[in-house]
Amino acid sequence: MKANKKPVRTFLIGTTRKDSVDMGMADYKGKGNIHETPFGYTLSVIGGKWKMLIIYLLAENQPVRFNDMKRRIGTITFKTLSSQLKELEADGMVRRKEYPQVPPKVEYSLTDKAETLLPVLEQLCEWGAENLNQSFPPSVKI
Repeated sequence: MKANKKPVRTFLIGTTRKDSVDMGMADYKGKGNIHETPFGYTLSVIGGKWKMLIIYLLAENQPVRFNDMKRRIGTITFKTLSSQLKELEADGMVRRKEYPQVPPKVEYSLTDKAETLLPVLEQLCEWGAENLNQSFPPSVKI
């Protein structure tokens, strides 16, 4: 009797082929709390209003100093940006480099772990580009 094996999803990171786990969303259906799934873990790391925006900004312009990041994001408060960066650093997504000088200089960049998330962010950008005009009436110019 042959086992019914699901196909393994693959993606490219740089020039290296990576195989994802042989598991999808349907495999977790009805198996407890969603926070205990890989999807729940992912949301705990990148969820919220600012974290994906910070990761996207760092991917495009690293390293970035704190005040420059605040200026580029705009509407975020210093306290919120600081706490979001600390959480991303604790989750191994952001590297903080502090220079011993006066005035203090701190730069932020993405870790290798965060770099593996960039293909997913690219797919989100592609989805947004494909669906952007569908969200607004034709009279609204973007």
